[in-house]
Amino acid sequence: MDKIVVVNYDKCIGCRTCETVCSLVHEKRINPSESRINVVKYEEIGANIPVLCQKCEDPACAAVCPMDAIKVDESLGTYIDYTRCVGCKMCILVCPIGGIGLNPANKKVIICDLCKGDPQCVKSCPEQALEYVDVSKLSIKKRREGLEKLAKFLEVAKI
Repeated sequence: MDKIVVVNYDKCIGCRTCETVCSLVHEKRINPSESRINVVKYEEIGANIPVLCQKCEDPACAAVCPMDAIKVDESLGTYIDYTRCVGCKMCILVCPIGGIGLNPANKKVIICDLCKGDPQCVKSCPEQALEYVDVSKLSIKKRREGLEKLAKFLEVAKI
């Protein structure tokens, strides 16, 4: 798995454009319940958190699928072979982050397919809360962000 969609939670404004675009691209209609990304609103902390498949290295969803319908592609990660999926929902039950949904129209599970390597949710996010990032550069990026936050803290605290 070379790249994944990373969420910058502090940038998400909850506009749900990602959901709209995703359902339009995949289902040819605007219906957020058919989106592969879902924004969860946490009012008590004032946060909107987009949730989507994180393309796990050893996906629990694939391990539990009785039909062997969940496959892993080296470049695009986890995907569903719909010729095998019977809609048993076992994968939904075991996903640790809730990254798998159920299409209400056809009762089959839906999972982010990264738009075949060109994720439209990333392109459409008005606040750039979503990024399509090379996994090998992710830890470097996170370290840099952590150091920037520390530097700002030290500046504010005048340490």
